[in-house]
Amino acid sequence: MRMAEVSARYDLSQDTLRYYERIGLIPSVNRNNSGIREFTEDNLRWVEFIKCMRYAGLPIEALIEYVNLCQQGDHTTEARKELLIEQREQLRLRIDEMTRTLERLDSKIENYGQNLHLKEQELYKPQELEE
Repeated sequence: MRMAEVSARYDLSQDTLRYYERIGLIPSVNRNNSGIREFTEDNLRWVEFIKCMRYAGLPIEALIEYVNLCQQGDHTTEARKELLIEQREQLRLRIDEMTRTLERLDSKIENYGQNLHLKEQELYKPQELEE
């Protein structure tokens, strides 16, 4: 699959894909005789994994480390698992913080609604007295 197709399929810019390849997040992208990149199914699995992990907020550095460990072979399985566990914990902490932020926003929005209702009541009272 060519770069434009991968870009469209995963909704990533071609610049982003080139960057991921350059820093080693997408290992071994083949090129045809004309120098055009041809992504294999294995490359696509990496793109999908990286996109998912980036969406979850994992830093590029952690992903580079993970890919490097994968390329070193099966003896790095435990290190890879530990890296993923650590990143999962970081994600949980961010989710907790985002949940607290969401609750605070919900409370502020609710207060705006209540305060607006009170202000409207104050505005309408003088009109009611005039009638």
